[in-house]
This record gives sequence, C-alpha cells and structure tokens, in this order.
Amino acid sequence: MSARRDSQVTGRTGTKLTLNVGSLAARPGSLLSPFVPGTTRPFRFGVQASRAVDARAWADQARQAEELGYDILTMPDHFNDQLAPIPALMAAADATSRLRIGALVFDNDYRHPVVLAKELATMDLLSSGRVEIGVGAGWMISDYEAAGMPYDRPGVRVDRFEEGVAIIKGAMADGPFSFSGEHYTITNYDGKPLPVQRPHPPILIGGCGKRVLKIAVREADIVGVNGSLPAGVIGPDTLGTMTLDAVTERIGWIRQFAGDRIGDIELNIRTFFVSVTEDRASVVSSMASMISVDDSMVEESPFSLIGSVSSITEDLIRRREQLGFSYMVVGPNDIETFAPVVAALAGT
Repeated sequence: MSARRDSQVTGRTGTKLTLNVGSLAARPGSLLSPFVPGTTRPFRFGVQASRAVDARAWADQARQAEELGYDILTMPDHFNDQLAPIPALMAAADATSRLRIGALVFDNDYRHPVVLAKELATMDLLSSGRVEIGVGAGWMISDYEAAGMPYDRPGVRVDRFEEGVAIIKGAMADGPFSFSGEHYTITNYDGKPLPVQRPHPPILIGGCGKRVLKIAVREADIVGVNGSLPAGVIGPDTLGTMTLDAVTERIGWIRQFAGDRIGDIELNIRTFFVSVTEDRASVVSSMASMISVDDSMVEESPFSLIGSVSSITEDLIRRREQLGFSYMVVGPNDIETFAPVVAALAGT
C-alpha cells in the first residue's frame, strides 16, 4: 500500500451472564491512575440521533442540543429506519450556528473514500468548519445482506478501511493525490473543495480489538472505545467486552500503542445505559435484568451513566482521571434529562 502526492509525499438471551467487573474507586492499584499526567482534556458531550418525522422536527432537535450545551450531533450509518446521515447532518448544521456534526461512524464499505472525502469536505466548507469525520470498517451484517454486498471477514474489511482513511486524508490535502493499494487505486486526484479545517477535520476511529486500536492511535484525533461485534450483531459477546475490566484493558492498549502521541488523542465513549435518577439501584437492576447480566456489570461499566446529577458528575470526573474519557455521547431520549450534567461539566 502506498500513497503519493505530486511534489510531496505527503473500525443468548434467556441466560444471565456473570461478568468480571470491579469498581473504579475500589481498585485504584489495578487501574491506570491517573490516566496520563498533563493530558487531561476538557469535557465535551454529544447526542447521537437518527430519526425525525419531518424537517422541522429534525432542526428543532439540533437546536435543542445546541441550546443545552452539547458540542456535537452525531448519527449512525445504517440501512435501517434512520435518516441518511449526510443530508441530515448538513440540515442540522444549517439549523444551528455552533453545533458540530459527524457520523458515529461512516461505514467505509458503503461509499468510495474519494466520494466520502468530497462530501465531507463540502460539508465542512458549508458549515464553516464544524465537521468531524467518524469512520469505521463496518459491522452490521443486516446492512450488507439487505444491500446485497459481500460481508467480508473482519481482516479484509479492516484492510479496506485502513486504505480508506489514507485516501480521505490524501484527498483533503493540497494538490493532486495518487494511491496504490490492494483495494483502491487513486490517480492524480485533486480534491476540491478543500475543508475549512486543515489539514482535515478531526478524525474519529472507534474500536475494540488491538489491530483497529493501533490504526486509531496512529491515524485519528479521537479514539473511541467500543464493544466487540464479531458476529455482526449485538449479543452476549458484545456485553462481555463492555465491562470495566475489558475497557480498562483496552485503555492500556491505547496507551501502549500511542506512546508519546497520547497527549494528542481525545478519548470517546458512546454510552448506552443512561438515566438521571435518584434511585440508582432500582434503575441499575432493571437495566441489568433487561439485558440478562449481573447488576454489577451495568453499575460499573464505563458505558453506563446512571444516578443523580451529582453522582454522574463525580463518576465522569473519576473516569477521566483514571481512564482518560473526556468526550461522551448519549442517545436522543437523554437530551433533556442529561442536560444538567452537560451544564456542570462541559468545557471544564
């Protein structure tokens, strides 16, 4: 794989799972505490949205997120019941003045990377520099089956994704760009328009396994920690990779792979178990029962944000100190209820 620029070279239901978890507060000696001295980043928060009944409702949702202090509106990229991310994200940018936009994440297999690069550069120009580029290797098998696309083994999809990231970066750089890889060949492509953010908008890559996380710390500005999805669906194996111990292990890999770059990387997590409540124990128990895991898994998982505003705020500060997470994304149903946490922590 090579890239060339003229004049410059320049990602069981029915059985209760017992998972190995532990408390951040109770096990400081076994955690990365503090994460890395001198690398603390300010908190920022995003909302992951995907549906609206019409244009007005979609714009209202984006404006609400902005008004409540969220930094970014993100969207998934699937073929199920959701708005198409590129036009919807541009509409969200048009309806707001500060809110950043991005996919969490674009599937590399759904669009040629030159096409995606041009669309994202155009969006960055039209939004006055508010795009973030989330991109991954693809995982949801139902998308591939519905569209009649081959669902290649993970290694092939990751190979193709890795080339795609290089092409997106090359297409957004100055001057004609050429690339020769196993999956793509680009010849003297001069990407226009150029994005406002130079050399390109911030890139987010999320992963669970070592190979994708190695790519992420090398290529991305933002690294997301995900659950594992080897079967192309969310199942018990996924939940087993969302425990505190599993996430702590991946943070260790990120630190190891990043080396001196760790201070340049923002760490992200898309939280799935979210509830602002004064009755934490009851909500934890209910959520754990719903997904057939022990209460301790939900209570301690970094993918959980459950409790009062003050307790969630304390949990997030502790997780940033011990794991490094400063950028959290919640779902659309949490926009209003989670807003007091955003108000307390955003930018601090």
